[in-house]
Amino acid sequence: MTTTLPRTDLLPAVSAFLAAERRMLIGDEWVPAASGRTFDTLDPATGQVLTSVPQADEGDVDRAVRAARAAFEPGSAWRRTTPRQRARLLWRTAELIDAHAEELAQLETLDNGKPIASALGDVGVAAELFRYFAGWATKIEGTTIPMSTEDRSYLAYTVREPVGVVGAIVPWNFPLTMACFKVIPSLTAGNTVVLKPAEQTPLSALRLGELLLEAGLPTGVLNIVTGFGDAGAAIVAHPNVDKVAFTGSTETGKRIVAAAAGNLKKVSLELGGKAPNIIFADADLPAAIAGSAHAGFFNQGQCCVNGSRLYVQRDVFDEVVAGIAEVARGITLGSGFDPATDMGPLITAEQQAMVLGHVERSMADGATAVAGGARGRDEGFFMQPTLLTGVGEDAPMQRLEVFGPVVTATPFDTEEEVFRLANDTRYGLAAGVWTRDSGRAHRAGAALRAGTVWLNTWHADDVVLPRGGFKESGWGRELGSFGLDDFTELKTVIADIS
Repeated sequence: MTTTLPRTDLLPAVSAFLAAERRMLIGDEWVPAASGRTFDTLDPATGQVLTSVPQADEGDVDRAVRAARAAFEPGSAWRRTTPRQRARLLWRTAELIDAHAEELAQLETLDNGKPIASALGDVGVAAELFRYFAGWATKIEGTTIPMSTEDRSYLAYTVREPVGVVGAIVPWNFPLTMACFKVIPSLTAGNTVVLKPAEQTPLSALRLGELLLEAGLPTGVLNIVTGFGDAGAAIVAHPNVDKVAFTGSTETGKRIVAAAAGNLKKVSLELGGKAPNIIFADADLPAAIAGSAHAGFFNQGQCCVNGSRLYVQRDVFDEVVAGIAEVARGITLGSGFDPATDMGPLITAEQQAMVLGHVERSMADGATAVAGGARGRDEGFFMQPTLLTGVGEDAPMQRLEVFGPVVTATPFDTEEEVFRLANDTRYGLAAGVWTRDSGRAHRAGAALRAGTVWLNTWHADDVVLPRGGFKESGWGRELGSFGLDDFTELKTVIADIS
């Protein structure tokens, strides 16, 4: 591990951000960890240190939760904020994100490794999320419900109120947008937040906190603690946290559910996936090949809805495999700042070793690497885009979320067979089908057990659409109008008006 050398390809604001002492946001102050401990965040393209951030512990989390609770108390500046004022604050933040888009993208590329064009796309999504939810701030409504009573007259109505203090724990694959997925609906509904970004990628979340304060967010409404799993566990276990919103692995999600039992806090989870991608022989094969390569290798393969299990009808199996292998071999690995780069590194050396280990074990068990199969470059945490054939349905590679640029290809014969194979997984986050037969496409849409099903496309998305999973891929939904429900409590009010 070496310290980052001065570089000339960064904006002055980014260089200054990295050079300054990084602190956590608790209440109205940027503070170090009470213990004084810090940890390094690395550039995964080089392994070099970018900067150091505070290492929060249980005491720091408690300070952050107390600040969030104080900001949520009746009569606080935040509780006096009207829906229209919240909407304006969210819109101002969107404008600040637009104004600092290149800066945020460079921080994201440095910390995560993804190509700068992808990072700019993520920043654009973040701004649109603020604008979209700004529109919802004034539209969180209740209903009146007629009561069937004979002796008295009643007025019964419902209202949606904020949950309270939200603990938001986000992953490293889309650091800024995943933080926005949790923070924005929380603020829209009037909650306060304690945010813990992934330890691998804390920088864009810290910069987002600065921009929200600049937009006028009151003291204590957003608190940001940087640290490891123990800090996240402290958020989940804290009795004054009313809800936890988490995106990450299914195993961690299960631990969160168990820990949340202490005060029966609300929990929403977007967890792992192992999405089946089905190509029928009647598909537009050039489109299916290009789309399936995108489905499998997008974001360095580090995306929970990637189509990592490819099922191809036997008549076109060899053609499709050859086509995707050709795409994979043409993908250029490199620094996210190089315009020629198609794919950046994996997030850490540990992630690289884990993905490579799965590939090597699969090949030892008889699988064939039609493309890739090895690490990508000597420097950094790169992995070649890999296409495997001959992987059994019970193999770890086929059952586990490997979270790297690895796709397994398996032939099938009939519609009934492939729907059964596709659903034979503990996950249910996403799925997709390629066919010119519209009836078959919609039969697939009905048959596949997943929160999102793509028909003749993959990764098509919009901030207005809900996302979430079936089975062990999670609880609840994020984004769209549905995304606010999990951040509110529904209250029934009954008045005797006789």
